Amino acid sequence: MLKTLKDRLPLIALVGISALSVGMAVAFLKSTDAFSPQREVVSSISPEAAVSSAVLKLVNQPAETRSAALQAIAQQKGIEGDRARYLLAVDLIDQGKGGSALTLLDSLDSSYETLAPYVLLKRGQAEAATGQAEAVQAIWMQLTEQYPGNAATAEALYQLGDQSEESAATYWSPLLQDFPSHPRSVELAFKQVSTADQPAAKVAETDAGVLDFDQLSLLKLIARHGLHHPDYVQMLNRLTEQHSSALTPEDWAAVGFGYWETQNYGQAGEAYSKAPATPLSQYRAARGKELKGKTVEAIATYRLLNQTFPDAPETATGLLKLAQLVPRSDAVATLDQVINRFPDRAAEALAQRADSLDALKSPDSANQARASILSQYSDSAAAAKIRLANAEANAKAGNYPAAIDWAQQLIAATPDDELAAKAGFWLGKWALQQNQPDVSHQAFETVIRTHPDSYFAWRSAVHLDWNVGDFDTVRSLDTPIALPPERLPLPAGSAALQELHLLGQDQTAWSQWQTEFVDQQSPTVAEQFTDGILRLGIGDNLNGIFMASSLAWRDLSAEKDEYLLLKENPSYWQAVYPFPFSQLITSWAQLRQLNPLLVTALVRQESRFQPDIQSVVGATGLMQVMPETAAWISEQLGGESYILDQPEDNVKLGTWYLDFTHQQYTDNSLFAVASYNAGPGSVAGWIAEGGYANADEFVAKIPYPETKDYVESVFGGYWNYLRLYNPEIAAKVAELQADR
Repeated sequence: MLKTLKDRLPLIALVGISALSVGMAVAFLKSTDAFSPQREVVSSISPEAAVSSAVLKLVNQPAETRSAALQAIAQQKGIEGDRARYLLAVDLIDQGKGGSALTLLDSLDSSYETLAPYVLLKRGQAEAATGQAEAVQAIWMQLTEQYPGNAATAEALYQLGDQSEESAATYWSPLLQDFPSHPRSVELAFKQVSTADQPAAKVAETDAGVLDFDQLSLLKLIARHGLHHPDYVQMLNRLTEQHSSALTPEDWAAVGFGYWETQNYGQAGEAYSKAPATPLSQYRAARGKELKGKTVEAIATYRLLNQTFPDAPETATGLLKLAQLVPRSDAVATLDQVINRFPDRAAEALAQRADSLDALKSPDSANQARASILSQYSDSAAAAKIRLANAEANAKAGNYPAAIDWAQQLIAATPDDELAAKAGFWLGKWALQQNQPDVSHQAFETVIRTHPDSYFAWRSAVHLDWNVGDFDTVRSLDTPIALPPERLPLPAGSAALQELHLLGQDQTAWSQWQTEFVDQQSPTVAEQFTDGILRLGIGDNLNGIFMASSLAWRDLSAEKDEYLLLKENPSYWQAVYPFPFSQLITSWAQLRQLNPLLVTALVRQESRFQPDIQSVVGATGLMQVMPETAAWISEQLGGESYILDQPEDNVKLGTWYLDFTHQQYTDNSLFAVASYNAGPGSVAGWIAEGGYANADEFVAKIPYPETKDYVESVFGGYWNYLRLYNPEIAAKVAELQADR
């Protein structure tokens, strides 16, 4: 049996996880080629702003493929020639031909001002490859003197300090002090703390005297900037266990943020209790204690939040959480506070109040509360939930006209709510049963038009007879894809960052971004999306996808508007549905005669394309293969050896198993995908129970909530890959959306 990654993620929506939590496609992002070296911050990623660039069209090609074209362009003057020379030099250095790169880099820093520091950095690397130690030293020194505040200088300082103990004392101190967030500083801090035998280890000395970076200072640097290092939590534990009394409230805020981002909510709650009192810190202190099972402390902290910050948005959320912890009678009074003080959360509080009244055996009062939601807060998510429940109840009773009416009310009142997609699809199904084909057709088209990213958009497309494959045909469907060859500029960041990103210099761009991304605890929409794109570029796919997709949780009106505008751009969806390991996945899918887009969607759901990830039950790698399942598959393959966390072996085993589950159910992908998650035995039992008129009813009645969500997520992912990258389906969706 294979276990989905989903068991690691459901708390996200429940705990108010922040923009940086949880913790290739970027190479496929469509480029506008628009870039002005003088423009320090890009405020738009509109393709219309682009100026065609022959170089940027070559960025995603392998070095050997693009070499000849770049050599021709390198003869030109201006930005195109500069870009071509830089890329050619990078390729040669990567191939161990640093000497050949020197000619290309000669004087390039004079004309290519945007990346002048990085041109010098590449010259240093090229000289190092040829063994010219004195030349290398001179270039590193030139960098530090000519560009003292530039991120490229951090690399030069690291290299200068890495030459000897004496040079380390001279150069690593300014590296840590001036560039604390640069990856090299974080790397150095981890190295020093890990190897230090004494509580206080001197890391650097300067001519002006001794600058101490003792263990405490290094651990504090790690707490603030080392979030995504694999040993980060270990270092946080070390900091709090060994130096608790020396930490300031601001230090505790950084520690709390670190624990929160790594989903160590109990420890985060304790840390936030010692941080400066803000609505967010007090809410997280309470929520962390709640999730740790410290109910009494959580209740007290929620009440303190209410007293200290009575008007803060976090207080409304805290009161809603508090109402779930106290006795039902107290919960009603708590929810009344939300209704009276926070109009934007009143509908949610009324719905929770109705549930409490039901538990208190007061059905009339509960129904009155729900009626108030429909009358006073008709456009709320709570109202949508009530209408959908009423629609489904009437459909179950065979009263399809009433079911249709409730669904139509939902769509009219809350067209943008995610439940409108589900209501619209079932409205189409119920209308067919009532012999209303025009109503049905319109409902299906409306789902695709207004909720094109939903699972129900795919189901609607199936019923509209689009060439998207159904559960019993998707395996063999020929789905040609067209990947955009260029990148879009980032919505935030300096001119140097933009240029590095557009040129495909992902690791360097990431290092540059670390020195620019100042307020990681409260990023803007543009900063968060930029961070997500850059994470995808360095293979941090789990966090990259999360950073982009979690923008949907923004609450402030202006941020919501910015997010909705961003959603209109293809680059947003290409970041949420990227193609890491595309060649590997496609080759094994084709060998197993599986639809590559279906396999890609399944890998995305299982691991978010993170090859080294492991679930709490031991499922490992891209396709989350359980060790015992892998051993069994190996036996079927004649005892072949494998390493489960290696992408090649993992995808080989995972696709074999997906092929096996398809064979068990005559190539029905619904049953095969459900079996991949729940096991063939469970699915066989559900089929044997019967009572399903069609596949959609089967999905709706899957008794395991995790498997039901898994099926919808995998096929929803398949649909999104199809609508984004298949020209035929992309055009049909665009045509419908043009009618809005």
